[in-house]
This record gives sequence, C-alpha cells and structure tokens, in this order.
Amino acid sequence: MSPVRSTLCILALCFSGCGGSGTGPASAPPPPTNGGTASSVTLSPHLLVDQFGYRNADPKVAVIRNPHAGFDSANTFSPGTTYQVRKADDGTVVFSGAISPWNGGEVQASSGDNGWWFDFSSVNASGTYFVYDVDKQVRSATFPVAAQPYANLLKAAMRMYFYQRAGNSSGGGSKQPPYADSCWTDTAAYVGPNQDTQAHDATDQGNASKVHDLSGGWFDAGDTNKYVTFATVAVHQLLSAYQENPAAFTDDFNIPESGNGTPDLIDEVKYETDWIKKMQYSADGSVALKVGSLGYPLADPPSSDSSARFYVPSCTSSTIAAAGMLAHAAYVYGRMPSLAAEATDLKNRAIKAWNNYQGSATKQEHCDTGIVKAGNADWSTADQEAEAVVAAVWLFAVTSDQAYDTHVKNNYKNTRPYNDVGWSRYQPEQGKALLFYTTLPQADSTLKAGILADKLNDVNAGNQIYGLTASDDLYRNYLHDAQYTWGSNETRGNYGNTNVDVANYGIVVSSTTPFINRALETLHYFHGVNPFAKVYMTNMSSSGATSSLNELYHTWFWPGTRWADAKTSQCGPAPGYIPGGPNAEAVQNGVPASVAPPAGQPPQKSYRDWNGTTTDTQASYAVTETGIYYESAYVELLAQFAH
Repeated sequence: MSPVRSTLCILALCFSGCGGSGTGPASAPPPPTNGGTASSVTLSPHLLVDQFGYRNADPKVAVIRNPHAGFDSANTFSPGTTYQVRKADDGTVVFSGAISPWNGGEVQASSGDNGWWFDFSSVNASGTYFVYDVDKQVRSATFPVAAQPYANLLKAAMRMYFYQRAGNSSGGGSKQPPYADSCWTDTAAYVGPNQDTQAHDATDQGNASKVHDLSGGWFDAGDTNKYVTFATVAVHQLLSAYQENPAAFTDDFNIPESGNGTPDLIDEVKYETDWIKKMQYSADGSVALKVGSLGYPLADPPSSDSSARFYVPSCTSSTIAAAGMLAHAAYVYGRMPSLAAEATDLKNRAIKAWNNYQGSATKQEHCDTGIVKAGNADWSTADQEAEAVVAAVWLFAVTSDQAYDTHVKNNYKNTRPYNDVGWSRYQPEQGKALLFYTTLPQADSTLKAGILADKLNDVNAGNQIYGLTASDDLYRNYLHDAQYTWGSNETRGNYGNTNVDVANYGIVVSSTTPFINRALETLHYFHGVNPFAKVYMTNMSSSGATSSLNELYHTWFWPGTRWADAKTSQCGPAPGYIPGGPNAEAVQNGVPASVAPPAGQPPQKSYRDWNGTTTDTQASYAVTETGIYYESAYVELLAQFAH
C-alpha cells in the first residue's frame, strides 16, 4: 500500500474521497426530489447501521459518530436535528425522529469519539432502507429489514473453512468451480513429495518408519500449519452452533459435499475430525501435536508451496484435546443415521485418547520446541486438566459411563468459568460443556443445579459483560479495554455467545431480552457499527456490505499478489474471513510505532486495514491475521439469528 496515501484513505473511511471536515460535502447537493434515492444521496461514514440488516421485530438503533481522538480526529461531524429512515429505491420516508446524545455528549475514552443514537425500531416492514440526516443531506449505508437477513451471510462465513482446507490423500481440499470463485481456485495443497501425505517426524527426520499420511484438515490461521490443540475451540464451537441451531445449517453451502444429505457444517467439521483421526497413534491412542513447515514459506496460493512438511509427535495436551473433540463429534454425528458408524469410531478413539492421557502420570508442557513454525501449541498442566473436564462431559454423554461423571464432579472447578468472569469469554468450549452437562438426564442433579446457579451468579455480577446498559458503550457493544488485545474479535464474539447462553440454557432471569439484544448488538458491531464504519470481514460487497475489509494477513493473500487488496489488486482476499481485530498492544506485539493506526490509538481504533508491505509484514499478523477460532466465535453467534 502506497505510503503517500492519507491515513483515512488507508482505512477506507472516506467513502466519497478524502478530506473535509466531515460535516457534509464541500459543495452540498440540491435538495433531493421525492425524498432522494440512495444513489442520489452522499454516503457518510459517520452514520452507522448494520450493513447486512435487521430482522423485522428486532431493535434497530443507528449510531452517529463524531471523532475527537485518534487517527481520524480531524474528520469531525456535527449532525442535524432531524433524522429519517427512507426506502432505498425511491426515497420514501417511512420514519422520522430526533437523535439522542450518548451520555450527554461525553467523549468515550475507549473509542475517542462522542455521538448520538437514532432509534428506528418501529420500522419493521420488510424492505431496503437508509438512515438520512435531513439537514446535512447525507446517509448511512443501505440495509435490509427482513425475516432472515443473515442466512446467506452464515454461508459466506462458513466458507472460510473451505478455503482453509489442506489437501488430503483422497483427493479432497481442491478449490475448484463451482465451489470456488475463479479468483480463489487452487489445486490440493501439501500433497506433494515429503509433504502432508508423507509427513516426517520433526524430532527424528531421517526415520522412514515414522513417515505418516497426515493430510487434510484446516490451516489454522494466516499460516498453513495445522494444530490439534488450536483446533479445539473451533471444532467445539461449530458443533455447538449446530446443536443449538440445526435449522441454520442446510445442505447447500456450496462446498463439494453439498447435496449429500448431511448438513454442510457437519461435512466441514468432519473434514477436520478426519484429519485428527490421522494424528492419533493407533498403538496407544495418543495424538500428535501439529503439522507444518520448518520455516516461513509463502503459499500464494497454498498449492504453490512445495516445502517439506513435518509433525511434532504426541503430547498429553493434544491427546486430551482430541479426546474432547472426537467425543463431542461422536455425540453430534451419532444423531445422524448416515454417520452412525463414524460416530462409533470417534467414540472409541476418544476413549482411547482419554485412557492414554489419564495413564500419563506427568503431563507434558514442553512438547513444542518451535522447530515446526510458528505458534507454540503447548498447554500448561492446568489447561490440560480443564480440557479433561470438557472431554469427560462429552464422553459421559456418549457412553453414560459414571466414571466420566465422577471426573466432572471432582474437577469441574478447574475450568475457566470458575477462574474468570464472563463464563465463556475465553476457552468457550469449557463453559459450554458445563452448560450442556446440565441438559443430560443422567447427570448428577446437585451438580447440574450448582452449575446453573453459578452461571446465574456470573450474570448477576454484571462486569459489563451481560445485557445492554446504555451508558456502557457509544457503539452499543462494550468490550473491556483490557480485552483489546491480539484476537479481540474472538473475545467480542464470545461476549455475545455467553449472553445467548443465558436464554438457551434456562438461566433464571426476569427477562432474556437484554441478553439477546446484547448478542444482536455484537453482530451489529461486526457488521459496521464500529469506529471504522466497516464490516469486520473481508471482501463482502457481493454479500451486501457497503464497506468491508480489503486486506488480511495471510500467506495466500500476500502483499503484491493478486489477492493482496480487494480495492487495488485483481481479486483481493477470499470473502468472509474475520481478522483478529483491534489490538491496543500492537506495538508490544511487534508493529512499528510509526504505523498509526494501529499504534497510538484509543483501544477501539487500534486497527488498520492492511497486511504489511511487499518488503515488510510490519507485524500486521498481530492485528489482521485470521484464525479458525475467530471465525467460529462469529459463526456460533450468527447462527442464533440466521434461521
């Protein structure tokens, strides 16, 4: 990206050119006729709505923003007194009203902005609309109001996993039409000599007897390595998303398995569990830790990388992680007749992994020496013991063996909900497993009641995590400043999910409405109600976004390639990828202090739509790298409202 571009242009906050005070175009247009269609009114990045829309009966509140601090502090905006909702096609006014200042005009430290809210919740007729400032003659992005505005969006988000597939020895993993757009076609990756089909032990590289077919599965993030431990959150969240909202996951997500009679989410997760099965040693049930390269090769596209691939052998952390994932999958697959045999196989594998883990007197914390780049896939003993509770819950669900129930009763306080606020904001699979346990008829009744009571106590403690309090956040989706770190979008998504759990698991509150609304506002934040007026997903114009992310840190979508930038390169990154998000610790994580933003900004503005330069990544991975777990937090949340 050219260094001579202004900061505002870099972040694409200027929809109609850069410069100006933001109080309206330099030469105001004439008053619109017939109210003005969307195409005849200037689009302003200061009027924020969910660019993908709202369900008919849901609350609908636009945010009007006026920057005071941060990179865009000169781009101020002073709104008019009357706001309207107008039909996009002919400008018909369907609602008119006043705006309300947020917190009496206070500048929010977290964002560096002050602003106003415009409540148009009474607009519930299906149609496509925009919010209009009558005095300033500017508008928001257009948006639909519909019964199911997010159904196709869910498909786009799930397709991220298809694009993250590594090739396998059965011929899978190729991205070809009609499943891949011509911009993102690729042949199967890492199926060449000494690659995933012939992976070598990184600790004994010359030993031919230790070469294994470890092909398949998903690339973990912006690199193309594959990790068993790092898959834990994504696999559990996707399976839980299906359990809680099966109607959202049809068999038509346009992946190679579409139309086979199995919901496409299950097909996608099975692509990952098939790989985890390969990672398991048949002799003792232990599970290898990760697969990848010894260096940092580019992979644009992934099939172009011919470097040798290696695996890190079994570790107690990957073994207990696999036990939980395979048992959970066995439970879900077991409710599908076509996958009954697969479910039985996964159950037996999970039991074998469990027995191996429990038979290891010393839990291994230093299996990952870093020889296979890059992420450290080790877990502490405490983390392993917490995940053992998760595995025990799902093994109890598929076997009814009381030994697993006993393990849960004796160890449930090792999990994150009992060592943090928010229940499931981190390690969400742990909090969800405990809540699921309360639905099992054969589970201990006293513990079930205790878990529900403890979740209620967490809710009642508040901590600005549950419900929607008007004073908490200008953008209607509070995230603690301390959570604006590497991967903040995952945490944000899980704030939404832990609110939905209040409704889904019968937590005794006077009304679930505030918790559902908090979850909806989380979606709206992802969809453009944020300081950047951008959808926090890549290349989503074809799905209805007015302004989405143009760049992403990924070895496939590398600077200088045709996938680098959705605005200036031939293709840009594939659609639907969610980045890590604003990171107030970006400089500590390696981003140069001169790259502002994200450096030197209020927490919510600690983001930049970039992937480094052709000669220097600028540690953009600390902000814009994707992750299968960032995506799963969003998918699980979106599924609640996509059917």
